[in-house]
Amino acid sequence: MFRCHPRAGAGALTLGFALSMLTSWAEAQTTLPSVSVDAPQPARAKPARSKPKTRAVAARRPARPLTPLAMAAAGRAQRITPSAARDSLNQAPAGQTQTTIDRSQFDNRPSFSVSDVLRDSPGISIKQGNGPRDFGISIRGSNARNGFGIRNLVIFDDGFPVTQPDGLSRSDLIDPHAYGAIDVVRGPSSALYGNYATGGALNFRTRPGGTIDGVEYGVDGGSFGYLNNYLAAGKKVGNFEGSLFASDARGDGYIGNSWFNTQTVNFLGTLQVTPDDRFTFKLINNDLTARLPIRSSLNQFYQNPFQQGCATGATAAPGCGTVSLFNNGFNGTKSTETAVQAGLGRDDRRTIVGGRWEHDFDNTTTWRNQFVFDDRNINQPTGSTSALGDYPSYNFMSDLTKRGELFGMDSTTMVGGWYNTLTTTGTTWNVSPGGNATLGLPQSSLYQSTTNYGVRAREEIKLIPSVTAIAGIGWETTSLNGVNTALSYPVINNPAIVGATVTQAAPVFTNTAPEFALVYKPDNEWQLRARVATGYGTPQVSNLFVLPSGLSGNNTSLKTQTNLGYDLGADWSPNKSVKVSATAFYEFFNNELVSQATPVAGVTYTFNAPRSEHRGVELAAQWGFYQGWRFTAAYTYLDEVYTDYTETISRFTFNRVGNKIPGVSPNELTTRLGYDQPSGPLQGLGGFVEVQWKDGFYMDNANLLRAPGYELVNLNVHYTTDLISDYFKSLNLYLEVRNVFDRTYIASANNIANSVTAAGIQNPASVLANSTNSIYAGSPRAFVAGMKIAFK
Repeated sequence: MFRCHPRAGAGALTLGFALSMLTSWAEAQTTLPSVSVDAPQPARAKPARSKPKTRAVAARRPARPLTPLAMAAAGRAQRITPSAARDSLNQAPAGQTQTTIDRSQFDNRPSFSVSDVLRDSPGISIKQGNGPRDFGISIRGSNARNGFGIRNLVIFDDGFPVTQPDGLSRSDLIDPHAYGAIDVVRGPSSALYGNYATGGALNFRTRPGGTIDGVEYGVDGGSFGYLNNYLAAGKKVGNFEGSLFASDARGDGYIGNSWFNTQTVNFLGTLQVTPDDRFTFKLINNDLTARLPIRSSLNQFYQNPFQQGCATGATAAPGCGTVSLFNNGFNGTKSTETAVQAGLGRDDRRTIVGGRWEHDFDNTTTWRNQFVFDDRNINQPTGSTSALGDYPSYNFMSDLTKRGELFGMDSTTMVGGWYNTLTTTGTTWNVSPGGNATLGLPQSSLYQSTTNYGVRAREEIKLIPSVTAIAGIGWETTSLNGVNTALSYPVINNPAIVGATVTQAAPVFTNTAPEFALVYKPDNEWQLRARVATGYGTPQVSNLFVLPSGLSGNNTSLKTQTNLGYDLGADWSPNKSVKVSATAFYEFFNNELVSQATPVAGVTYTFNAPRSEHRGVELAAQWGFYQGWRFTAAYTYLDEVYTDYTETISRFTFNRVGNKIPGVSPNELTTRLGYDQPSGPLQGLGGFVEVQWKDGFYMDNANLLRAPGYELVNLNVHYTTDLISDYFKSLNLYLEVRNVFDRTYIASANNIANSVTAAGIQNPASVLANSTNSIYAGSPRAFVAGMKIAFK
């Protein structure tokens, strides 16, 4: 059911290569002696050996007999191998506030994007980005005020970083159908994850090949021309385990000029070369072609939320977004065009290739080395300008994990270091009238280089059987180097005369991040957590050269943002049917990096707020209260304010102390009540009703204009059954109605800038409501159906 498309060539080539490699490796490994490999979940850890290993090496000094206490500690250490302990640092680091979203929570629904699954975790907030699967993901409000992409958290895919060295992540390449679990780690985490982890981290885990054990094909389709064909294949053969996921998704979009076509390939393969050495290969490729609407003002949203009747600027209906384009492509008179007329959109490719080698020195010590090449190639005519560039990056990390005893107590020690770098030159072009995002002359070019290197150390020690103490520290140096050349054309209709204004910056930032935590587990029902930790995030090079007007200029005084956070939490699980988790946190930010929209579409301005405070509460609950019935809830309360910030607008200053930080919703809740027939003729038939609530929030620093909140209701019915067949294993059918009551709501609202009158009086909300380049509407009522069938 895959339909051909010109952009599908790269994805098809990658898919064919991955399938060929999977088959070749599997066939080759069937001739090798069988060797135990890492357990697939929750961590790929090699089973502990029942007797010491023998090696053809020089004779060693006989080991001293172990004391009874040491023997007990050694036995406990074998139950959790150092490889598994290292994996847990990306999944559920001890002492950290963390939630794992298991596949069972989204396997029976049409999950198109991260928006459909991450809301099951408290602390998470989602907003629509510039593309079909491009979403802003925020942990504790960390990324809520950024204009595009994902900042202030670090993202991994099977432990491989997919956040580039400049701190930018994009979710275009994430198709939830590929994953078996998603780990959400919340709170300042730079001691463990380094630069940009002020909010925490996400780890997406694909399904191990052994759990797929065959081939699965699925298709989702529904309203607005949406169709997603996807395939998962996996196997564990001898010493090799591999899984491959591929998808082709396309749709017309529910807003004018928002059709899309995207292909994704995600491959993971692990080969146990020797009893002590494991090699893991990772490949992700995503091709995206999409048209892009223009973000609206609040008034435009109320007039025409879905940008209908916007074929041309001359005939545009009220509420249509427009851009002004130079008629000659570089200066002089302008024409007003809509997104459809100008042909705005994105044509991007993202390719990630990674390798990991793990070596066991013995049953207590594992050395891990990992390398990732990540190439982001963009062509983005998103407004009056178009960004073009290729952004290749390299990331190397190495660490040593040892499990054993320290002063007679169970201990896990990890030390490591890393180096990553990104160097490129990108060009911003003027978009000309005429359609198909015709390029005029260049507006600016930016050479940029970002390099991070550092070391980290972490110690987990069990003081007594019920108390574990955790201490960690990270040190990192970040070097930025940028040369921005802003071009001007002073003579009307004469492109030969060009002016250039060059701005340079080469700041170097050095940061240190300690953390301490205690975990108290008095019994099998309760766990109490206390943690104090720090985070840091440096600016991106591109932030250094954008003015509040959206034009190129000198913004090179930006500083590193840092935060100090306190967490206090409790987890209660009296039985398998009940899980409750509650966490209160308080974080103090210095020089917080805050972004707001500018008059230039797609361009944001970044500034430092000297001091701010983030505090809140996170609650999660699961309750299987009767046979087949299940209730889940994820709630987040956020109160985030400026405590030291004076803003200057056109020579007038305004005190923002006590104001809410814009873009941060104070209350978010996702709750679901479901039923699955556990037995009888209707076994496997089920359904659920889901309610999503997002509270309103301020859009500007003065807290004058507020984006309205919303409540959405979704309904789902599904059926899963095993198949008695020589070829088929199982069948999964589902139908979902989203936004049942057809509520018109805001899915994304970028921060807007305040403005003043000539007398220095701040313009009221009625004026700010006309500020464009901010809002995307959410989807109206939609019907989506799907099926999955598993083959043996």
